[in-house]
Amino acid sequence: MDARFLGIGELAEAPSVAVVVDVMRAFTVAAWAFAQGAEKIVLAGSLDEALALKARHPDWVALKDGPAAPGFDAVNSPALLRSADLDGRTVVQKTTAGTVGALAVKEASLVLCAGFVVAEATARLLRTRECDSVTFVVTGEDGHADEDLACAQYIARRVTEAGTDAAGFLRRAGESRAAAELAKGVRQGAHPDDVALCLELDRFPFAMVATTSEDSLMVLRPHAVPTPADEASR
Repeated sequence: MDARFLGIGELAEAPSVAVVVDVMRAFTVAAWAFAQGAEKIVLAGSLDEALALKARHPDWVALKDGPAAPGFDAVNSPALLRSADLDGRTVVQKTTAGTVGALAVKEASLVLCAGFVVAEATARLLRTRECDSVTFVVTGEDGHADEDLACAQYIARRVTEAGTDAAGFLRRAGESRAAAELAKGVRQGAHPDDVALCLELDRFPFAMVATTSEDSLMVLRPHAVPTPADEASR
């Protein structure tokens, strides 16, 4: 598999297959939202769009980066979301990097959103689809966020080398600037458990696939990927 690792600003054209990586914290949060019962996540292009969607759909759960704000129901923290009851709900998510990266590749034929918590399921889906070329979008710090690059490189390796050890990649992510800022409380809307939750390898068994809906919204949904054991039992 030919893997490219690009920042959002380096995307000259829509790739055929894109894996958008935001470890700390957008797509860790998205995975937790699905684990808490969310049916789908609408990726908003701006705070105003998120608020407008919430106004049109009062039962939707609006979520953003940073501190709590009027009109929003939650913040971009996996630890603060893990006890939420989202059964059957639609979540509207707007973040600084992750949602921006996903929207930048919305024309791709396959868009996956990922973090360490869904790494193996993401790699397995890429293997299943037999993707020859994959662009990994490193969303944080203009493409230089080491936690996102480490996760992207790990997933890429797992596609072709199933025995790849995650330890070094997780260590890099744990020593990243984002991890340090979260641990020190520099970022608002955070919880002390956020870093640990973002570094939980394969916490969830699903990949996350983003598609464009009929009303041009980009919608993220969980996608179950059979394991080799599942296939063998059939």
